[in-house]
Amino acid sequence: MGLRINDIAPDFTAESTAGTIRFHDWIGDGYALIFSHPRDFTPVCTTEFGAVAQLAPEFEKRKTKVIGVSVDSVTDHEKWKKDIEAVAGVPANFPIIDDSSLAVAKAFDMLPADYYTPTEGRTPAHTATVRSVYLIGPDKKIRWTLTYPMSVGRNFAEILRALDAVRATDGVPLATPANWVPGQDVIVALALNNDQAKERFGELDIKLPYLRFAKAPKA
Repeated sequence: MGLRINDIAPDFTAESTAGTIRFHDWIGDGYALIFSHPRDFTPVCTTEFGAVAQLAPEFEKRKTKVIGVSVDSVTDHEKWKKDIEAVAGVPANFPIIDDSSLAVAKAFDMLPADYYTPTEGRTPAHTATVRSVYLIGPDKKIRWTLTYPMSVGRNFAEILRALDAVRATDGVPLATPANWVPGQDVIVALALNNDQAKERFGELDIKLPYLRFAKAPKA
């Protein structure tokens, strides 16, 4: 069975472009995004890593670390980072893990179903990681996951939006509605009655007895 929300993220020790990573220690007391890609020197992955590099200030503002996973070596990663910077216009300063052993990909279930087929006739594509992302909280629990096939580049604006939604609702009786973005109202959990909700979050916009909006608390 794959990893689920609220599972403790697998811990591991691996080499990376930033040296030896002890994952849980590296996360520290903030949030972390770990994301995989099929291989270095491939077109979609280069655009994705470039997008993450461009968003580095946004992740830093949110006290969220990012780390990439690839089946290639640290030496290849260092060479590839030059291509990423050429495309993105900024350096990719986040760590990229050497997962040539597939240990991290297996631990996080980042491999396609084809990986588990018999070895006869298998090509490198069968062992290429799919485009998975895990958001991990300060308690090392998985907050959300996202997985795309190799042919589809990820939307990092959505990843940032979902990160904001988790940060806005983590540990408080709130939820975010469909298509929510920061600054919009949030939904008050049913664990609070109207009086309790007003006392904690101020005036309510009650659409239905079970659908009550309030202003999002300031971070």
